[in-house]
Amino acid sequence: MNKTELIAAVAKETEMKKVEADKAVNAVLSTIQKTLKKGDKVQLIGFGTFEAKKRPARTARNPRTGEPIKVKASKAPTFKASKTFKDQLN
Repeated sequence: MNKTELIAAVAKETEMKKVEADKAVNAVLSTIQKTLKKGDKVQLIGFGTFEAKKRPARTARNPRTGEPIKVKASKAPTFKASKTFKDQLN
């Protein structure tokens, strides 16, 4: 499912117009991104937790040349599904 299909599904499920569903989906995604950027996490009970994890700086190797390169420290978004969500899938 891509974003367009998600918007259509939300519109159908909530009986909203697609324009309204688009705004709602974009608002949720934007809020999650802003919250993670601030360093906070988003916990949705029964669904899961979005969090930004810190990756330390490290030395890697160029696969073509074998030359070592330095990779800067960074943050990466992560998602951990709740037990309830995992149970629903199985």
